[in-house]
Amino acid sequence: MSDYWDIDSIVTRLATVRQSWRSAQKRHGEFGEDSFPSRGDIGKIMEALCGALFPMRLGPSFVRPHNEDAYVAQTLQTALSRLYGQIRRELIYAAQSISHEAIDQRASDIIADFAQALPDLRRMLDSDVEAAYHGDPAAYSVDEVLICYPSMLAIIHHRLAHHLHGLGARLVARIISERAHSKTGIDIHPGAKIEEGFFMDHGTGVVIGETAIIGKRVRLYQGVTLGARSLPLGPNGVAGRGERRHPTVEDDVVIYAGATLLGRITIGRGSEIGGNVWLTQTVPAGSRITQAHAENRIRPAVPEEV
Repeated sequence: MSDYWDIDSIVTRLATVRQSWRSAQKRHGEFGEDSFPSRGDIGKIMEALCGALFPMRLGPSFVRPHNEDAYVAQTLQTALSRLYGQIRRELIYAAQSISHEAIDQRASDIIADFAQALPDLRRMLDSDVEAAYHGDPAAYSVDEVLICYPSMLAIIHHRLAHHLHGLGARLVARIISERAHSKTGIDIHPGAKIEEGFFMDHGTGVVIGETAIIGKRVRLYQGVTLGARSLPLGPNGVAGRGERRHPTVEDDVVIYAGATLLGRITIGRGSEIGGNVWLTQTVPAGSRITQAHAENRIRPAVPEEV
């Protein structure tokens, strides 16, 4: 059967296509082609970090108050070491005439900063859990929010990914975000800036773009998009790379299901954006934006001729 499929010829042709692609992308680094971060390994690292941040709720069942600190210490030691390896792979992938020593030092600096930020990230996540509990009458405890709500899984991943993104580990951060996206249906780019007390009610289908800025105590419902409008192609053939192109949502804003907000606009503090609204312009603080309703006129029936 293999002769019938001519496998050898297909392998040769595929090799030619790969080589053509790599040549076009100028991927001929001195460190080789096997230095990509691993999605599978990063997934395991994130599970460990979630357990280290919330050991009694997201950690293994053997964790109890008497061994909680020991579990966190051991888990962080392993997870951060593995994360160092993944970040090092990313730096190698992006390297251009950079020594191994410089890459090792840069990866160590990123991990050191990230590790020191974990307590503050946990405090921000606590505010997110409380926002969900107080904002959703269907939640009967903060533990239920943390264990059951997909929006919490997405925001945990985002807060960790966002910090790594800011430190320069952008590919690792994007893998973390896409892992949460695949599990929850919530798509948050790691570059998006989100302040404390953030809550996505239900959350499925939420999309938040790279340069979006979200203030404190903001609530989004399912299907909300904070996206970009179409931009002209730049000299590199890419539209809008590096430019602010997504909405700013100020403090205490509520955006209801299915709303689409596009472009570099600002939603003023305390505003409410109704369901299915399409919005491409700035609105002032305290605005109430709703979808226009078409009037359905019912014409009286015409009597049939006898």
